[in-house]
Amino acid sequence: MLLPFVWVFFGSFKTQSEFLGNPGAWFPESFQIDNYIQLFADREFGSYMMNSFVVSGVAIVGNVLFSAMAGYALAKLRFRGKNVVFPLVIVSMIVPYVALFVPQFVVVVQMGLVNSLVAIILPVLILPLCVFIMRQFAHGVPFELMEAARLDGAGEGRLFFRIFLPLTGPGLATVAILSFLTSWNNFLWPLVVAQSQDTYTAPVGLSVASQASNTISFGLLLAGAVVVLLPILILFLFLQKYFIQGVATAGLK
Repeated sequence: MLLPFVWVFFGSFKTQSEFLGNPGAWFPESFQIDNYIQLFADREFGSYMMNSFVVSGVAIVGNVLFSAMAGYALAKLRFRGKNVVFPLVIVSMIVPYVALFVPQFVVVVQMGLVNSLVAIILPVLILPLCVFIMRQFAHGVPFELMEAARLDGAGEGRLFFRIFLPLTGPGLATVAILSFLTSWNNFLWPLVVAQSQDTYTAPVGLSVASQASNTISFGLLLAGAVVVLLPILILFLFLQKYFIQGVATAGLK
C-alpha cells in the first residue's frame, strides 16, 4: 500500500530526462529540488492551495456543526418523520455520486453559483456518512445525563453545546478528517464547476500546472502531489488517536 507513495516521493526529485529514460527507477540519480522551486514559483498554484484550504475549512466546520446537530436530533429528540429521515440518510450513502452529479450541476447553474467557491463547497457541506457517525455517537451519550440537565433547567441549545459536543470528541475528529479528505481530494466536481483559474482547487490546478506545451512534466506533477498530500498527513497525525477511536466506536453501536 505504501510503495506507490514512496515512488511518488522519490520521483518528485527526478528530472524529466530521468522519467523518459528509465520511468520505472525507484531513486533519482541525484536529488534535485527544481520541481518544488518551479511549483512554488508559480503564484497561481499558491492560489489553488488557498482555494482548497478555504473549501476544506468550510466543509470541516459545516460537517462538524450540522452533522452533530443532525445526529443529536436523530438520536435524542422526538419529532414527526424521525423514522423516515434516518433511512433516507442511509439511502443517500448508497446512491452513487455520479447519479447526483448532473442534478447538482443543474441546481448550481439555476442558483447562479457556477465558477465560485460556494458552488464547490455546497455538495460537501454536510455528508451523509458524517451524519451517520454522529448519530451513532449520540446514542452513546447517557440518556440519564441529558434528563438530569433538563431537570436543572438546561435548554436544548445548552445540552447540545455544553454536554453533547464535549462527550463526542472522537466522533467530531472522525467527521473532521472525513470531510477534509472528501473536500480536499475532490477533483471532478471542481473541474466542472470552476471555469476559471481563480476558482481552481489544488487537484484541478495541479493537473493544469503540470502541463506545458502539451507535454506532462512528471517531476512537477509528483512534487505537487507530495505538497497536496502533506496537509492530509499532518491532519491525520494530529487526530489519528481520535479518528481510530471514533471509527471503532461508531462501528460497535
